[in-house]
Amino acid sequence: MNNGKMVGTSLRDLCLLRSARRKRASSYDRTGGNNDFIILEPGETETIADVKSPGCITHIWMTMACLEKNSLRKILLKMYWDNENKPSVNVPIGDFFGLGHGITKNFTSLPFTMSPEGGRGFNCYFAMPFAEAAKIKIQSECEKESLRLYYYIDYEVYDQLDPDLAYFHAQWRRENPCQGIPDEGMTSEEFSFGGKNKTGENNYVILDATGKGHYVGCHLDIHNLRDSLDFNWYGEGDDMIFIDGEEFPPSLHGTGTEDYFNTAWCPQEEVCTPYHGIILGGGRNWSGKITLYRYHIQDPVMFEKSIKVTIEHGHNNHRSDDYSSTAYWYQTEPHKVFDILPVKKRIPNED
Repeated sequence: MNNGKMVGTSLRDLCLLRSARRKRASSYDRTGGNNDFIILEPGETETIADVKSPGCITHIWMTMACLEKNSLRKILLKMYWDNENKPSVNVPIGDFFGLGHGITKNFTSLPFTMSPEGGRGFNCYFAMPFAEAAKIKIQSECEKESLRLYYYIDYEVYDQLDPDLAYFHAQWRRENPCQGIPDEGMTSEEFSFGGKNKTGENNYVILDATGKGHYVGCHLDIHNLRDSLDFNWYGEGDDMIFIDGEEFPPSLHGTGTEDYFNTAWCPQEEVCTPYHGIILGGGRNWSGKITLYRYHIQDPVMFEKSIKVTIEHGHNNHRSDDYSSTAYWYQTEPHKVFDILPVKKRIPNED
C-alpha cells in the first residue's frame, strides 16, 4: 500500500516505496527436514492458507504428486474471502492454473504458467485482495491414492484495504456433450455453416455472474467428439457477452471462436502470448483435445449488475463436443453462488 492505495507491479512502479509487509504460507517441513509437502488422503480437505488481516495474495506456486488417474480434475482448489461461507474460487486444481483435460504441459501466459518439468510447476499471478481475511483450501476427491502437495502462497499484509478493490473469483463449468444436432442427412456445408442463431439461448455458458465487477478472461477446453472425415472444424461458433441483462444482440458479439481467442483461419499451431494462445491445437482434421485462452488484462469487460459470457458450440450450436472452461473475474461481494459438478462428471473423456 502507498498512501492507502495498492502499488502496481509494472517496471515503472517498482521504484515506488511501499509500506506493505510481505508474508508467505508454504508447505515447508516444520521439523527442519526436507519433507516440504503435505499429504492429503482420499476425501480429505486441508486449509493451506488462513490469513486474518487485510491483504492481497500476489503469487501462488504449487506442484503435486498423485498416482490416481485424472487427479487434476478430482482435486479442488477453493478460496474464501472475508469469512464468506461459499467459495469465490471453486475449480479443479489443474484447470485453475490454465489448462484443462486433466493434463499438464509447459506454457506461459501473463497470469498463469505451467513450467518444467512437463508443466507440473503451477504458477498464478492474479492479484487477490481481501479486506478482513483469506482462506485457501485443497479438497481431494480421489478414491484410492494420496496427494503429495507442495505450495507457496505469497501475500502482502496491509493496515487496511482500499475500498475500491474488488474480489477475485474463478468458476469451472462443463457441458459433456453440448446439445447440438445430428448431422445425418446434412451436407458438410449445411452442418458447419447453416442456420441462424438469433437468440444465443443455447450457447455454451462460460460465466454467469451478478454484482458489479469486470470479467478478466478464460480458457476453453474442447474435446472434438465428432468422428468424421468431412470438414471437422470445431470453432465456427461466435462469442456473445451479455452485460447487465441486455437483450440479443449483445453489445459484445463476435465473429468466431478463433477470433475471440485472437487467432485466425481455423488454426492448429500452438502459440502462447501474454494475453491469448493455443496450448493444445488438436489432431488431424481438428480431432481430439484443444485448449484456447484469452485474458482481458488490458481490456477487462465491466458490468454493473450482471454478466453472461457465452459462445456457440459450432455455428448455430450445431456441434455436440465436450466443452469445459474456467472463467476469471473480479467483483463486489456477495457473489452469485455457484456449485461444481460432482467428481464423476468432471472426468475427461478418453482420447
